Amino acid sequence: MKINKIDHVSINVNDLLETKAFFLDLGLEVQAEWELHGEQLDRIVGLNGVKTACVGLGMPDGQTWIELVKFYTPSDENDIQQPLANTLGIRHICFNVEDIEAVIAKLKKNGTEIFSEIEQYEESYKLCYVRGPEGIILELAEKIR
Repeated sequence: MKINKIDHVSINVNDLLETKAFFLDLGLEVQAEWELHGEQLDRIVGLNGVKTACVGLGMPDGQTWIELVKFYTPSDENDIQQPLANTLGIRHICFNVEDIEAVIAKLKKNGTEIFSEIEQYEESYKLCYVRGPEGIILELAEKIR
């Protein structure tokens, strides 16, 4: 048995258009968009009456992608959560970026919550945490050359 790669990371969202726009602004590209419903999807995700819209976003090099999913039915009765960096569970996605200062300035200009300063970690990376739409936490990392 062998795992070849991480294929995608799925993020459930309420506002598919806003979240898609946020990731496009970061530089990801739409790889695919689709809607799904039916008994087979119900069996796959273990729910009944599922109807979704999805957007697959990836890097220009075509590697691992992020799948944004809007569940029209059944809907989640809970409100959007605003987890902290230490909340249990899958918590953030890290993007390797060029010119972290420029990326952070652009995100600030667009109203993104920046909840840490850019910090240099040893002689390897500059790092910063931000919160995008839907409470999504991103870590931005610029490798120091």
